[in-house]
Amino acid sequence: MKITANIITLNEEKNIEEVIKSVQEVCNEVLVIDSLSSDKTCEIAEKLGAKVIKQEYLGDGPQKAFGAPFAKNDWILSIDADERLDLNAIEEIKKLDLDNTSYDAFSFARKTYVGKNFIKLWYPDRVARLYNRRKCAYSTAKGHARVQTENVCDLEADMLHYSYEDYAHMIRTTEKFIKRGAILAYEDGKRANIFDPFIHGIGALFKTLILKKGIFHGINGLNVAVISAFSSYMKYALMLEMQKNEK
Repeated sequence: MKITANIITLNEEKNIEEVIKSVQEVCNEVLVIDSLSSDKTCEIAEKLGAKVIKQEYLGDGPQKAFGAPFAKNDWILSIDADERLDLNAIEEIKKLDLDNTSYDAFSFARKTYVGKNFIKLWYPDRVARLYNRRKCAYSTAKGHARVQTENVCDLEADMLHYSYEDYAHMIRTTEKFIKRGAILAYEDGKRANIFDPFIHGIGALFKTLILKKGIFHGINGLNVAVISAFSSYMKYALMLEMQKNEK
C-alpha cells in the first residue's frame, strides 16, 4: 500500500525495531524523525530500511508535521515509538481503498498499557493517525497535538500503546509532562490562583474515579486516578510558583 509511516523518536532503541516491523505490514515507506538521539535508535532504524531525518525537537505537533513533506506518499501513518498496530488494525488498513475514499483521515482505538496491565479505563482513547497530507495536517500545538480535520472515519481497529514500563515509570514520565504543561500554559498567558491546584486535583480524582468509573477497575483504576490527580494539582502549583518568581 502507498502509505508512509512517520515515527518521531528520541533514544528509542528499545522500541524502534518493533514499531518499524509493525508498520511495514502496511507501509511501503518508513520515516523516522529523530530528535538527536544519543543511543542506537538511528542505526537500528536505518538497518531496517527506514529513512532517518534528524531534527531537534520542535514540540509534539510541529515534530510530527515536520516529516510529512519528506514522504513520497500522500497518506501518512503517524505512530509513536512506543505504539504498535494490532493485528486487527493491520487487517483493517489493508481493506481500505485510499485512492477513492472520501475521508481525510482514519482513527484507531488506542489500548494503553502500564507494564502488562491494560488500562481499560482509558479505552478507546480515539486517535486519528492515518491521514491524507493534501487534505489535513497535524496542529502546531507544542503539547499533545492532533490531526486537524473533522472528516474522520473511526476504524474498528486498535493501536497498542506501551506507554509505561511500570507505575514507577509512569510517575517519572508524568513529572516531565507536568512541568511541560505548566510552562506551555504559562507561555500562553494562562494564570493560576491559590485555589486552582486543589480544585483541579480533586476534580481530576473525581472525574477518573466516579465519572469514568475508575473505582470499578480495581488497583489499576485507583493508581491512574491518584497519579492523574497529582498531575493536575502539581501543574497549577508550578504555575503559581512561576508567577511568584516573575513578581
